[in-house]
Amino acid sequence: MPTSDQPLRKLGFLTIGLFDRDEPAGGHETTLQIIELGERLGFDSAWLRHRHLQFGISSPIAVMAAASQRTSRIELGTAVTPLGAENPFRLAEDLATVDVLTGGRINPGFSVGTPMNFDRYKEALYPGTWEQEDLSAERLLRLRSFLRGDRVSDFEGRQGIEEFSSRVEPHAEGLAERLWYGAGSLSSARWAGENDFNLLTSSVVSGEQGDDFATNQRAQIDEFRSVHPAGAAARVSQGLVVIPTDSATAAQKEKYAAYVESRSGRVGVPQGPKRMLFAADLIGSSAELAEQLHADAGFQAVDEVAFALPFSFERDDYVQLLTDIAGSLGPALGWKPAA
Repeated sequence: MPTSDQPLRKLGFLTIGLFDRDEPAGGHETTLQIIELGERLGFDSAWLRHRHLQFGISSPIAVMAAASQRTSRIELGTAVTPLGAENPFRLAEDLATVDVLTGGRINPGFSVGTPMNFDRYKEALYPGTWEQEDLSAERLLRLRSFLRGDRVSDFEGRQGIEEFSSRVEPHAEGLAERLWYGAGSLSSARWAGENDFNLLTSSVVSGEQGDDFATNQRAQIDEFRSVHPAGAAARVSQGLVVIPTDSATAAQKEKYAAYVESRSGRVGVPQGPKRMLFAADLIGSSAELAEQLHADAGFQAVDEVAFALPFSFERDDYVQLLTDIAGSLGPALGWKPAA
């Protein structure tokens, strides 16, 4: 298991990919440019948030496919796709296709259960049948089965002049082992471990161990690894909002500080019946951030991260943040950029 003094092995970033309602192409182009920048800066991975009926990325698979044609090395992931709004069979075909296009670089992450605001669009998604849909974790196991190449059809062979397969095609070797589960509670972390998934732990967790965010996040990481077949070597990626200010302008520093302050009231205060806890947004110089992260119980248990870019910032802000993360913060954590 990683320790607080172990070098950070993998550094990634997470973006929501905002766009203008009346001119969506511009925002998607910016997202692709940010991913290209991430590769040039040596980041190991770029992750896309998945949003429905919002002005953010609603089709991360399409964005990853586009990014695959502009990059050659950086890994591309989703954090996370709510599986309740997807057809696992069709999703397996799309994921495998994009993984083939990227040369085996995608890392799909998922959540299960009822998607956010599901009641508002369930009839549009599953007209007349939404009550019959299985939105449980079994849906993710079914998706993985398809990606592994398990049989889905009772026929394989030639029919007329066409050739048919009994498994989902194309088959992307190794993709089924690169699936991530976004857990937020001890029970979901345990399920992910027992079922041999990788674990995404973000800036929101359930407060089952009191009101301290890091204590709860570390408990979930430990629970996950305690039952995972790989034990202490099981992969966990931590996603916190981290805002380095090394090269920020005075105006940017003021903007960033206001953003952090606007969200500070929820830190340490359990929200709703599940007592959801939000992590504090971290802001400061890279040296200050490295000190805070090394003292964080959750960070001490991981050797890969996907720092979340704040919502609603401008392109120049993201360029500054990524440049400082790759050039200053990452090295302060012991990370080395990819060639």
